[in-house]
Amino acid sequence: MTGLGDRLKEARTAKGYSLDDLQSITKIQKRYLSGIENEDYSMMPGAFYVRAFIKQYSEAVGLDADEMLSLYKDSAIHEKMEEETITPPMTRSRGLKGNNRLNETIPKIIVALFIIVIIVVVWVLWQQSSSKQTGTEVEPPQELIVDSKQPPVETTDPTVEEPEDEETEPDTEVEDVKEQVLAYQSTTGQDSTYTLTDAEEFKLKIDTFGDTWIGVQNEKKEELTPEARVMKNGETIELDVSDVEFVRIRVAVTPYADIYVNGEKLEYSSEASTQNIFIEYKK
Repeated sequence: MTGLGDRLKEARTAKGYSLDDLQSITKIQKRYLSGIENEDYSMMPGAFYVRAFIKQYSEAVGLDADEMLSLYKDSAIHEKMEEETITPPMTRSRGLKGNNRLNETIPKIIVALFIIVIIVVVWVLWQQSSSKQTGTEVEPPQELIVDSKQPPVETTDPTVEEPEDEETEPDTEVEDVKEQVLAYQSTTGQDSTYTLTDAEEFKLKIDTFGDTWIGVQNEKKEELTPEARVMKNGETIELDVSDVEFVRIRVAVTPYADIYVNGEKLEYSSEASTQNIFIEYKK
């Protein structure tokens, strides 16, 4: 101990400063101020900071900073701090030198590897090209020796058998099949007239869907049904009137009766409920 810490502490106490007060004045952390008073510099960041802190402490408590620093320099702690301060730069410089050498060596290694890769690629390509050349050698064509003593081979065209005439069936004349025409002609009052042409027969079918009067007469006004009457829902009348020239169908309620001529449904031309349907059969 050099007495440096005691002198600084006495001066601080004489000023009436606590360590907290001195920390506020010097902006030096309290633990560093306490370390200086106890001459324990182990927590200090380095000798430079120790000297700077001692100088600030001395000026804050009214002591001569140079005198206090001389006491610090006379201590063995000072010599130890100086050695520790000098050593790191040397170590860093050695590390820098080592890094510089490594930085110089790495580009050389990369260039060498790049050259080796190029050599390997060129060698592989050369091997492939040489193998292709050896594999594609073509044998010279052999000479064709013709024996002049052998008679020439006659080549004859293969005979092509002509196909036998297929028997063609005689064309059969297809008779035109005429379709019947049930055509509307005119309407006068309750009478609507239709004509039936191109029909080989004349068959009537009447289906009822409700109570309606149905009566069928020929040109002689003869009843072709057993009797004209009211037909019930679901009843059907079927008549073959191929031997007449025309028929008259009396329908009391047309919405309840469908009339078919040779299977073709007759379309009412009038919306009247009660109608007389005349169908002229042209054979």
